[in-house]
Amino acid sequence: MDMKLKTKLKKWAPALLIAFCFVGATVYAAEPGKPAKLPLEPIYEAEFYGNPASPISSAVAIPAGVATFHTSGTVPPVLNKAGKTVYERYGDTKTQGIGVLKEIEKQLKEQGLTIKDVVYLRVYLVADAAKGNKIDYTGWFDAYAQFFDNKSNPVKTARSTVGVAGLVNPDWLIEIEAVAVYPKLHNQD
Repeated sequence: MDMKLKTKLKKWAPALLIAFCFVGATVYAAEPGKPAKLPLEPIYEAEFYGNPASPISSAVAIPAGVATFHTSGTVPPVLNKAGKTVYERYGDTKTQGIGVLKEIEKQLKEQGLTIKDVVYLRVYLVADAAKGNKIDYTGWFDAYAQFFDNKSNPVKTARSTVGVAGLVNPDWLIEIEAVAVYPKLHNQD
């Protein structure tokens, strides 16, 4: 290849690459069959997005100006302080999950909210020694199903479920943080 041609290619190659990217992006953006994933107009209540077959939402949009309520990490209640095993003291992952969600329900009720107002959960799970040191996702999912995505509460929260090495109390298999949205503009006073 001619030396002058190589020099010209080195000089113009980056510009041509950028131009082709813009052309490709313009063609993609202009494709008429691709609607926006999220609405561009204002929303007036929490809106959930995702696969209808999934028990959780992949995203939630919260209207501007709406008050939210965030819980700290909520942990399982003691079932039997004198229990000899983790299961006797706090229960398995499912039992602990149900206990935590009931505690969150109490916190919500004190604020004039219900479990139906929850839009997001962050869940921390610890491996269960009685289950081969594996995290009991099924137990957690069964507990979740008693509170969400069912006939009495069709809300499917957006959710993160994280496996962690441990929690503050070695008997705890789960800790949950919740975010709820007040159904209308809220004044704390």
